[in-house]
Amino acid sequence: MLSLRSSPACRVMVVEDDVVTRRLLCNAIELEPTLELSAAFCGVLEAQKYLARMPIDLLLTDLGLPDGSGLAVIRACHQLSPRADIMVITMSSDEEQILACIEAGASGYVLKESGHLNIIRSILELRSGGSPISPLIARKVLARMRRYAADCKFAQAAGETMLTRRESAILELISRGGTYAKVAQALNLSVGTVQTHVKHIYAKLSVHSRTEAIIEAQRRGLISSEPSRSFWRDSR
Repeated sequence: MLSLRSSPACRVMVVEDDVVTRRLLCNAIELEPTLELSAAFCGVLEAQKYLARMPIDLLLTDLGLPDGSGLAVIRACHQLSPRADIMVITMSSDEEQILACIEAGASGYVLKESGHLNIIRSILELRSGGSPISPLIARKVLARMRRYAADCKFAQAAGETMLTRRESAILELISRGGTYAKVAQALNLSVGTVQTHVKHIYAKLSVHSRTEAIIEAQRRGLISSEPSRSFWRDSR
């Protein structure tokens, strides 16, 4: 079993409405010499009142309580005892609740099926700087992170390939057969400015030539797929 180096004993508050589970947790805490059971409650209001009066080192709380959610206790603990470690022990593996607890300040999330002996090990791990999380919870958190990373990557890619109005106009005119000089004249720009915009277009589309830029932009729907070449005949 992991052991704590610090002293005095870690002051633990338990918030659990199930009488049997609460007794098992309390008994296990009292048997561990590095832990001290400061208080045990079955509801949100009692726990909040205690937190307002007494500092603790660790909060062990369920989520489904008779007078509210354990989230309220977590938030109160994070505000009133900001240095305290917080661990959720619950039956809930709901993804939104998991994330809400982590955002509120929880550093551990253990399912009750782990048993009270494993809970004590998790408490000591938490106090030693770890973040005990049941395998099922870890899998859900990682899955959520993968989806978030994929969404960010997609958004970044979309942002990087989004052409500005000026870039779209330049590429549209080039696709109609315009030279840099003709495009510059049509848009009242210098040739150098047009060339700079074209370099940016190449970088965004990951291409190296006008033809590649036109084909790629048309494929992505950034310019017309069937550009008319009558513009330059009409503008002569």
